[in-house]
Amino acid sequence: MVGAGVFLMPALLAVYGGISIIGWLVSTIGAILIAVLFSRLSRILPGLQGGPYAYTKKGMGEFPGFLVAWGYWISVWTTNAALAVAFVGYLSVFIPVLSENTVYAAAMALFVIWFLSWFNTRGIRLVGEMSLVTTVLKLVPLAVISIAGLFFLNIDHFTPFNLSDENSLSAIAITTALTFFSFLGIESATIPAEDVENPTETVAFATKWGTLIAAVVYILSSFSIMGIIHPDVLSNSTAPFADAANILWGSGGNLIIALAATISVFGALNGWILIQGQMPQAIAKDGLFPSVFAKENKRGTPALGIVISSALATLLIIMNYSGGLLEVFEFMILVSTVSVLIPYLFCSVSYVLLVKNSEGKKVLSIGIALLASLTFLFSLFALIGSGFESVFWGVLFLLIGVPVYFILKRNQTKL
Repeated sequence: MVGAGVFLMPALLAVYGGISIIGWLVSTIGAILIAVLFSRLSRILPGLQGGPYAYTKKGMGEFPGFLVAWGYWISVWTTNAALAVAFVGYLSVFIPVLSENTVYAAAMALFVIWFLSWFNTRGIRLVGEMSLVTTVLKLVPLAVISIAGLFFLNIDHFTPFNLSDENSLSAIAITTALTFFSFLGIESATIPAEDVENPTETVAFATKWGTLIAAVVYILSSFSIMGIIHPDVLSNSTAPFADAANILWGSGGNLIIALAATISVFGALNGWILIQGQMPQAIAKDGLFPSVFAKENKRGTPALGIVISSALATLLIIMNYSGGLLEVFEFMILVSTVSVLIPYLFCSVSYVLLVKNSEGKKVLSIGIALLASLTFLFSLFALIGSGFESVFWGVLFLLIGVPVYFILKRNQTKL
C-alpha cells in the first residue's frame, strides 16, 4: 500500500486545505472496513487465488466475477502507470532535467516499468524479497519526517479550513476519493494466496495490520507536510516530502527523503507488477481471460500476462504525458480508484452471500449486515467523489470487457 500516494498526496490536497484531513479520516475508515471484509473473506475461502475476483465468482457467479476481475485488472495497470509517473517526480530531485523535459520524463517512466516487468519474470520469491527491503527503507524516513514536522507546524496553513471553491461535503468527497488511492492494495495479500504459507492466518493478519499501519503513517505525514509548507507552494510541488525535509534540515535532508520516496515508489511498483500478472492468471485458469495470461515461464511466473499489462500502462503514460506531472498523476489515480471501487461494491454483496451459504444462515447477524452495508456505502461515496470524468472512463473501461466475456464464452461453447 505505501507507495506513491502518500508522497505526492499532500501536493494534490493542498488546494483543498485543512478539510482534506477529514477526507483522510473518511478514507481510513473505509479502508479499515474493506480490510476487515477481505480478512473475513480470506478465512471463509482460505488459499483461493484471485482475491476480489475469486470471492465475487464464488458468491455471485461467473459474469459478476469476470466484471470484477476486468475492473480490477484495469485498476492495476493504471496504478502502475501512476506509480511510474510518481517515481519520475521524485527521481527529478537527483536528475532535474526530468522535471523540465516531458520526453525524458516519459522515457524514464517507461524504463522503470519495463525493468521491473523483466524482474518479475525472474520468480515470485525475488519479488517478495525486494518488497521487504524497500518497505523497511521507506517507512523509517517517513516516520522521522512525520514526527519531526509536528514541531514545526504553522496553523495558519490550515485556514481557511476549505480553500477550494467546492462546498464542504463535495470537498470531503473529492479528498476521500483522492486519498483512498493510497490505500489501494488492501486486498493484495489475498491475490497470490496459493503461494502464501498458512493463508488462513497470514492473509487476514497482513490485511488488517497492514492497513492500520499505513493509515497512521498517511494521516500523520500528510498533516505534518501541510503544516510545514504553505498551501500555495505545496500545490505546485512535485516532491512535497523532499521540500519539507529541505525546510527542516537543509539540502541533506531533502536528498534523504527524496531517496526514500524514490525507493518507496519503486518497491510499490515492483509489488503491483506482481499483481498484474497474478490476477489475470487466476482468471485465465478459469477460462474467463485469454489463455495467454495463464501461461508460465520456466520460473513459474505468468510472464506474458505481465508484458501485456505493462504494454497497456505504457500506452496510458504516452497518451497523458503532455500535461504536468501532478495533472497526469491525479487523472491516473482517480481512474484507477474508480476501477477498483466497483469490485469492492461487488465483494461487499458477495460477502453476505458467502456467509449465508457457508454457515447456512437464514438471518444475518447485525455485525455481518453492518460490515457489508458500510463497505458498500463507502465505496459508493468514494465513487461520487471521483468525479464525472474519472467515473466515465472507469465505467467505459469496464463495459469494454463485456464483449470480451461473451467472445470467450462463445469460443468455449464451440470447443
